[in-house]
Amino acid sequence: MTGLSPNPIRMKRMLTELEERGIRDIRVLDVMGKIPRELFVPKALAREAYDNAALPIGENQTISQPLVVAKMSEALQLKPTHKVLEIGTGCGYQAAILCKLARRVYTIERFESLSANAEKRLATLGINNYVAMVGDGSKGWPQQAPFDAIIATAAPEEVPAALLEQLAPNGTLIIPIGEQNKRQELVRYTKNNAGEMSKNLLGYVDFVPLVSD
Repeated sequence: MTGLSPNPIRMKRMLTELEERGIRDIRVLDVMGKIPRELFVPKALAREAYDNAALPIGENQTISQPLVVAKMSEALQLKPTHKVLEIGTGCGYQAAILCKLARRVYTIERFESLSANAEKRLATLGINNYVAMVGDGSKGWPQQAPFDAIIATAAPEEVPAALLEQLAPNGTLIIPIGEQNKRQELVRYTKNNAGEMSKNLLGYVDFVPLVSD
């Protein structure tokens, strides 16, 4: 990790809280335990990086609290062979985790400044098994579909049809649904071999809206 190390005391506290709150996937916990979260927040907020709270990252966007990141990552049930689509690169923290859990990550960000800074952070960590694009995440990435897993870190009011269409058989989509400042549902969609969808509610969250054309 090019010499960068997470703050050990705050990291241990974060991981302990994640386990106490029900995170059981050893791979997710291991990866989150090795990624220095303070690299992905403004320097003025570095001491708060491991708190279970969302923090601003610019462009009116936020980095999700560790529990939500862990819960969504765990729900994807990623395998090392998987190809993943991320909607909302943001600061790059979730992308860094996905890159450590899957074979290849395709990540889309609406704001060019966030995308550029995220790529710099990923490069600092020596992470390169991803492709980034600036664009409308609600359209997915049809040129690279299908995906074994899709994760959205911003909330549309309804699930975009393109994301469901771009799921591979046995694929999983994790996405928050709902209006900003109202209770949003964190939903898992799964597609079977016949192309049929099932839907499960994972809980309630508060995400920034998914900005689309």
